[in-house]
Amino acid sequence: MNHNSAIPAPEKEHLRELAKKLLDYARLPVMAERKRLWYLHNRLAGERPLVVMEEDTFIADILPPPRCEHPLAARLERQLLQPLAAYETIDDDKVLPDFFPVYYPIGVEFLGQKQKHVRASEGPGFHIEPVFESLEEGLPLLRPSDYRWDRAAFETYKKTAEDILGDILPVVRKNSFNHWFLTPTQLVVNLMGMENMYCAMMTEADDFHRLMRLVTDDLKHCLRWQEEQGLLVLNNGNDYMGSGSFCFSDQLPGADFSGTVRSRDLWGHINSQESIGISPDQFAEFVYPYYEELAGEYGLVYYGCCEPVHAYWDTSLSRLPNLRKISISPWCNEEIMGERLAGGRVIYSRKPSPNYIGIEADFDEEAFTAYIKKTAAALKGRCRAEFIFRDIYTLHGNPAKTRRAVEITRRIAENMY
Repeated sequence: MNHNSAIPAPEKEHLRELAKKLLDYARLPVMAERKRLWYLHNRLAGERPLVVMEEDTFIADILPPPRCEHPLAARLERQLLQPLAAYETIDDDKVLPDFFPVYYPIGVEFLGQKQKHVRASEGPGFHIEPVFESLEEGLPLLRPSDYRWDRAAFETYKKTAEDILGDILPVVRKNSFNHWFLTPTQLVVNLMGMENMYCAMMTEADDFHRLMRLVTDDLKHCLRWQEEQGLLVLNNGNDYMGSGSFCFSDQLPGADFSGTVRSRDLWGHINSQESIGISPDQFAEFVYPYYEELAGEYGLVYYGCCEPVHAYWDTSLSRLPNLRKISISPWCNEEIMGERLAGGRVIYSRKPSPNYIGIEADFDEEAFTAYIKKTAAALKGRCRAEFIFRDIYTLHGNPAKTRRAVEITRRIAENMY
């Protein structure tokens, strides 16, 4: 079956020109240099902190108008245009791919329950409608998750990409499902809401542990299912992981790797943003043991997203197995974490506040520079670091400030080691 026969010839030619342009950029000497820096960085031998700005949330502000109308062609076009637009606009330390990734479409009805999210009329926000409010009510409802993937949809998109682009960019299989899914407390909140989760720790402590055991076992089953289905793909190259970082590593896969990818051959990402309202002792009792178990499933681990990890570092997170990077969010105490990570084996993955770039059209360079210098002062050259800009939802018509922010951050970073 010819999956792209309905795609008009002019659209195919447009896609091929985009692919050629992407490959030309990917072959630039600067990309080889960035790749070299990432490998050094991730083995804790970096020459300077690396700088990444995620464009997903403001991509509409920088993408050129689409030219393809056929649904599959439009999807291919968008996937090609995004890295091109990001490089031409931002020029951070991301390495442009010299391949075309096609992701496995994996889905799940977690623990047999349909999640109920009510979306905001404007913006990305939503409200969670709890499936149940108490564990006495909810635990009897839960059953093993139904994990599945759409082989037909995957093969159709992969074959279309190969037919149109394959002689220019190799089409490679990728797995993005594990970027964000192995997050037990988020899954619990999706089932019962955050307030109910907090209350259950106090009023139904034993049942809460039963729930966390059930969730953790199910997530481990998810990894085994992906292994058995052949859905795990090595992510030790130009692969996204954590909340914004990249995976270049010569320390993965494991020494006993024989060709079949296991979770322990991979980078993994876990976080517990929903734990922000509990004490370090509660975190150590109700959350950390299960996260420690999941971290042990991976070869290298990126922990965190927006939660202030300093509150839980001494009592819990410092003991996470395989931890290589930890997220230092805008709500985290930079000085404490600078001290704790000094001379250690964990990268200080700084998430600067998006407010300097995403709130107004104008860019206050002086204030932004002082803000980035504050991070440099907190580190005092004692640990490896990276800067990951995320959650910028609009550029207010001024995309040039993204490049300027990267330039300023990179200039300060040059002197941080």
